[in-house]
Amino acid sequence: MTEPRSAESVHAVIKAYDVRGVVGEQIDSAFVRDVGGSFARLMRSEGAQRVVIGHDMRDSSPELSAAFADGVLAQGLDVVHIGLASTDELYFASGHLECPGAMFTASHNPAEYNGIKLCRAKALPVGQDTGLATISDEVIAGVPDFDGPRGTATEQDLLSAYAEFLHKLVDLSSARPLRIAVDAGNGMGGFTVPAVLGSLPQFTVEPLYFELDGNFPNHEANPLDPKNLVDLQEYVRKTGADIGLAFDGDADRCFVVDENGDPVSPSAITGLVAERELAKEPGATIIHNLITSQAVPELVTELGGTPVRTRVGHSFIKQQMASTGAIFGGEHSAHYYFRDFWGADSGMLAALHVLAVLGAKDRPMSELASAYATYAASGEINSTVADAKERTVAVLEAFGARAKSVDRMDGVTVQLADRAWFNLRASNTEPLLRLNVEARSQDEVDQLVTEILSIVRA
Repeated sequence: MTEPRSAESVHAVIKAYDVRGVVGEQIDSAFVRDVGGSFARLMRSEGAQRVVIGHDMRDSSPELSAAFADGVLAQGLDVVHIGLASTDELYFASGHLECPGAMFTASHNPAEYNGIKLCRAKALPVGQDTGLATISDEVIAGVPDFDGPRGTATEQDLLSAYAEFLHKLVDLSSARPLRIAVDAGNGMGGFTVPAVLGSLPQFTVEPLYFELDGNFPNHEANPLDPKNLVDLQEYVRKTGADIGLAFDGDADRCFVVDENGDPVSPSAITGLVAERELAKEPGATIIHNLITSQAVPELVTELGGTPVRTRVGHSFIKQQMASTGAIFGGEHSAHYYFRDFWGADSGMLAALHVLAVLGAKDRPMSELASAYATYAASGEINSTVADAKERTVAVLEAFGARAKSVDRMDGVTVQLADRAWFNLRASNTEPLLRLNVEARSQDEVDQLVTEILSIVRA
């Protein structure tokens, strides 16, 4: 049995839907070896015989993924190493090989962080209520030894198979020539974009920051923060690109910039892809999280589909994808989920859908996107606060008389007059309170943001 660990230290890094923390302080090889052993025990109890493991370009990722593999092997399960990969490539591997998977990445977090995204066979999620709590409890108590034979490790390169699979899902053969500026942010997009887009002769890819570097020397690999889109916006204008794509560190999210260098909201992309998927399967269910623009459920309903609202977080949306049989799901954070991709999220697949629409029409991206952006929005605004619950209560008290309804599905969502609303929720991974506001006009959005932040940051 492994050494017991304090509940406080384990709970600090095994979170609602992944494992994440500062390397050397919260996460080290010994810790992830224990997590690997416990994960293997859980998967073995469900009939699994092997685990596929991938990792991103962070300096700590090879060592940590090797330690996790050692924990899995010690529990008698085999390991398939796919090496460098994006998170959606790991999900592909889990589906393709029909086995559980572990991806070592801290996504968009700074260089000192790392973590693990876990899934069952066919990319089914492992979240707090579907395995992470069990793993957490076992790591705290000590992981029991396995008295059988040790597993065997092999290596397999699945990059080309991943690219071929995506190409089969989205037909781009008749797309017009496009110039595509791509900011990989020194993350895994620099590894997967050449394999997926580089093999399509009608597209000219203009690469920016494709060098894999887990220290992120140019900017954080978090396109949700507007400051990290500035380089791509300038690059689109400089190159005359038809569209710009920005990927986060593990390349499971994709952000879009139009030909003018203006960001296209993830809600608009959700609407665009939802329309394509509903054309393929009329009446299908579309998932949207509660931060997504209300334009999305309105569009889905108008097209005869069934919109289903869910809380934020990939494990929650994947559960809804599975339970409802939804064909597609989208989040405000630019995670996009596809039934054709085992219900998992893929920024690259979303990008291919957008390119298919742009490539099929002789219209600029800005014009295409405007049809799906019928409300003004603030985007996500983060505030570091000492007590998120106390600040949230203060905001609710201030808006009490004006609130038409208060929804507590995830944080608090407050509906106001004339279809305006805002959501405040605490981050699962950082000490932040997140604010999203939507209204019919930008002036109203700005006024609400100013008022709410004056309370949050008081």
